[in-house]
Amino acid sequence: MNRYVAIFLTFARACLVRDMTFRANFILECVTSLGWMSMNLAFYLLVFTFTPEIGKGTGWSKEPFFAFVATGLIINSIVQAFFMPSAEELTEMVRTGGLDAVLVQPLDAQFLLSMHRVDFSALANGLVGVGLLAWAVPRLDQPPPPVAWLLYPILIVCGVAILYGFVIMLAAATILMGRNQSLYDFWFYITNFSRYPAEIYSGPWGGPLRMLCTFVIPILLVVNVPARVIAQPLTGQTWIGVAAAVIAAAASLVASRIVFQRAIAAYRSASS
Repeated sequence: MNRYVAIFLTFARACLVRDMTFRANFILECVTSLGWMSMNLAFYLLVFTFTPEIGKGTGWSKEPFFAFVATGLIINSIVQAFFMPSAEELTEMVRTGGLDAVLVQPLDAQFLLSMHRVDFSALANGLVGVGLLAWAVPRLDQPPPPVAWLLYPILIVCGVAILYGFVIMLAAATILMGRNQSLYDFWFYITNFSRYPAEIYSGPWGGPLRMLCTFVIPILLVVNVPARVIAQPLTGQTWIGVAAAVIAAAASLVASRIVFQRAIAAYRSASS
């Protein structure tokens, strides 16, 4: 384990040196990301000028909802910074034969293919999320109990694990198909569902969609569970969500490992 940590830190340091070599581009990427996030926050503020909460009786008033948004920013920034850059390179590696060089290394291929690139500019939104959380939590009607602060980082890790599993399975599809840009677009579209409270998915169309995105593709557990733990009172339903998030995270990691190993076993190099 220490060996893999040291290798990852070497990758991260090399990526940081590269980013600092082109500081203007790095700053521009951070500013662009922060500008996009600022427009989203302005839109949410506009929404709350017309309604006291998102969905009647859901408990997602202004401050809890911004804690929800902050949680989503933190989770997605971790995934975007540490996993997506490497996965996005995989299509080119399969096409050019770069994957062959990875597979002969005396290291786990999944580790190398998912963590060799780090995009530090993606962490800008995460920092905004931390600041937004620090603003929202003291303004909640009920402060989070100590157990909520213990559960929150664990559930953040669970949310990251669920998204990591999706990224790895899409990477496996790249190995099998050679090119899957449309599947990465699919990842972006499906994760859009996690940006809103699960309670808004109701009615004849929303109900089945909520079931699908909770029990089949557990994308609604990624942000909803940790955000509910920190922003709303702990209830029996909350604890069920905590258990579901932990189980979904473990299942996502196991499933992604199986799919990735099978994809590697089916790979026959770029020249075959």
